Amino acid sequence: MKKKLICLLAACLLLAAGAYAASGENSLVSLTYLKETFFGQVEDRVDRALDRSDEVILGGSNHGEAGAVTAVSWRETRMKRGDLLTGETGTSVLLLAGSGRVSYGGGAVVDVTTGTVLPSGGTLAVNHRYLVAEDTSAVFEITSQTAVADYQGTCSFMTSDAVDYNAMAAALKSLHLFRGSLTGYGEGFDLELAPTRLQALIMFIRVLGEEEQALSWTGEQPFTDLERGSQAEQYVGYAYEHGYTNGYTATQFKPGGQVTAGQYTEFVLRALGYSSAANTDLSDVMQRAESAGVLTAGETASLQTQKFLRADLVYISYYALEAHLSDREETLAEVLMEKDVFSRREWMDARDLVTGNRL
Repeated sequence: MKKKLICLLAACLLLAAGAYAASGENSLVSLTYLKETFFGQVEDRVDRALDRSDEVILGGSNHGEAGAVTAVSWRETRMKRGDLLTGETGTSVLLLAGSGRVSYGGGAVVDVTTGTVLPSGGTLAVNHRYLVAEDTSAVFEITSQTAVADYQGTCSFMTSDAVDYNAMAAALKSLHLFRGSLTGYGEGFDLELAPTRLQALIMFIRVLGEEEQALSWTGEQPFTDLERGSQAEQYVGYAYEHGYTNGYTATQFKPGGQVTAGQYTEFVLRALGYSSAANTDLSDVMQRAESAGVLTAGETASLQTQKFLRADLVYISYYALEAHLSDREETLAEVLMEKDVFSRREWMDARDLVTGNRL
């Protein structure tokens, strides 16, 4: 495995050097230096790191001291705002989703994809591979609510105390309320994307505990932009028939259209019995959510001033489980347990996953 890692590092650096030469820019280091000096130094460092990793594995863990990790092949991780990944010489980082930046005091971080040096303080580009060069310790910091990153080599992690949307998504998934998409990374959570109207409606039906009924629906619905016989039609048709949604117009639902924080919050208020589809005035929806104890003043302010993402949909849904229904003493979570959507043990385990603060 050591040889494979060294070969990969060599290939990355040769690619970077070639790109520099082709562009006429000053190369970071000479090809002779890369071959005769740099690779030897990297090999020695990787050998030492892998030896330490072997010792840790024999001891029953793949994490070294102070959160150090050595990955001989690409490894994926979900991160959140303020989380730090510190990489040493030879470490590679690939941002798959979200945003971030890099900082370092000396040396260089090479954007292998473009063959250029990313200066300290520079913004990471999605799907670009970054390589920490000789005698460099680089800190990769996440600047978005959530992110997905691949890494390879020796690095360490430091987690922030920011809101952990990733943990909430995992908790909702364990409760059968949130499912991943077909995206092949980040567990398919797609927390970095804006939710669609259809996705918001599906989540609403799940927090009602009525997904099984929705997928058994066989009635008629008026919307012409839904494929007949599809699951999308079943979800929308069921919701329309039960008065949960009016659609975008009388004949269109616009399943792929984006949804706002206010629109999804209105869905949640309907699930809790504080509103209904008969109410088409959403101008005060966030204030009504505060009054119902679903959201705090700080949360409504935050949701109204930032782009609404699937991470926010997860956030609202998770904390709605702790809210009380309008006409009952039970919380939404207790009602869903009564409906056997999830068990009390699953609820307790899910809550243990979310240890961070609210907004």
